[in-house]
Amino acid sequence: MKKNKACFNITGIPDIKEQMLAWLNRFSICSFLDNHQYHSTHHSVEWLAAAGSVRSFTGPQALTEIDQFFKTEADWLFGHIGFEFPEEPERNLTGFTPIHFFQPQTVLQLCGNELSIETFLPAAEAVFTEIRSIDLNTGHKDPETKKTPPFRIQSQMSRESYIATVQQLLKHIQRGDCYEINFCQQFFAAQAAIDPIKLYRDLTTLSPNPFSCFYKQQEAHLLCASPERFLQRKSGRLISQPIKGTIRRNTTDATEDNLLKEALKQSSKEQSENVMVVDLVRNDLSKVCKDGTVTVEELFGIYSFPQVHQMISTISGLVKNETPFSEIIHATFPMGSMTGAPKKRVLELIRQYEPVPRGIFSGAVGYISPQQDFDFNVVIRSILYNASTQHLSYLVGSGITFYCNPEAEYEECLLKAQAINAILGQ
Repeated sequence: MKKNKACFNITGIPDIKEQMLAWLNRFSICSFLDNHQYHSTHHSVEWLAAAGSVRSFTGPQALTEIDQFFKTEADWLFGHIGFEFPEEPERNLTGFTPIHFFQPQTVLQLCGNELSIETFLPAAEAVFTEIRSIDLNTGHKDPETKKTPPFRIQSQMSRESYIATVQQLLKHIQRGDCYEINFCQQFFAAQAAIDPIKLYRDLTTLSPNPFSCFYKQQEAHLLCASPERFLQRKSGRLISQPIKGTIRRNTTDATEDNLLKEALKQSSKEQSENVMVVDLVRNDLSKVCKDGTVTVEELFGIYSFPQVHQMISTISGLVKNETPFSEIIHATFPMGSMTGAPKKRVLELIRQYEPVPRGIFSGAVGYISPQQDFDFNVVIRSILYNASTQHLSYLVGSGITFYCNPEAEYEECLLKAQAINAILGQ
């Protein structure tokens, strides 16, 4: 099939983003990846969107099938990998499959003020006209949603249960079973009638982060405001940027905010947690990178986001020639920041102690380019919504180490959920 391409100069970027989201939501499969104009040497576009499915890959053999796809095709793929992949999580109420990638009917990129559209539809210009003609005063707004009474968020585990579980995990650490483990808890609501586009907009307005996405697979919706990159491949170099280390912000008092930032920077507890993950990522990358090329570009970098300061390290390496996508993913996924070390043992402990499967949460969403470069986020700070069952949920977690305080870890979880709770009116 032949693609049709065109470029357009854009004015009124906030408006076209809203029109784009409304247009994307008409499709059963879509992805909208938005960096919210965070400037970084590793970002190249403001946002990247995909709509409609020409071909899809799902099931246990999806990664192998993607390798085969790129032997004969040079096109975009968008999709996700769930935390438990290749297993099918039990009690999966979100509607997301363990893995799903799709070759889009239409791909749109915004770089500066230039919007490029490539599509299998008869004319890229017609796609642009259709998007720009959407009336934002009606669009995706659902009057029935406004009449729905508020829903109640429930916790999957009580504060007491969380603290008791962390104490059990500390015993594993003291016995030497592991050095660090990421432990997550779920919050959920039943019969939550929401407008996913509006909720995504509210979430990313309050908490605009560089790896945000609106992602839809049939009735399953991911509304994501992630600050974290899992893995990027760019011109033969793999880049991973794990986050470990969090402290609240005080945006009304610059002096105190700077003191909090400095406290995070100097925290030996947060540094030890971060360096454990850095070592794990270095080990993962060394499996698929050329000898001697894996380096730590930045250690303990402190970055500020709307609600929190975070400690981020950057690790990179030159990937071995002809290494397929499947091999890279098998070597590096799940990401170390959402597991702990050593990875094999902590994955067993996560299955043992977390009361519900994570599914797409702490998995990855992103794209593979026609040149087989790719970029994937870490799915955190996210709302999961199943439109058919009206089940809404979100998970938060923290890294448990020998030095941690269970009560403080619980408070950190609540801090990370702050933006989500705010937009849900909790």
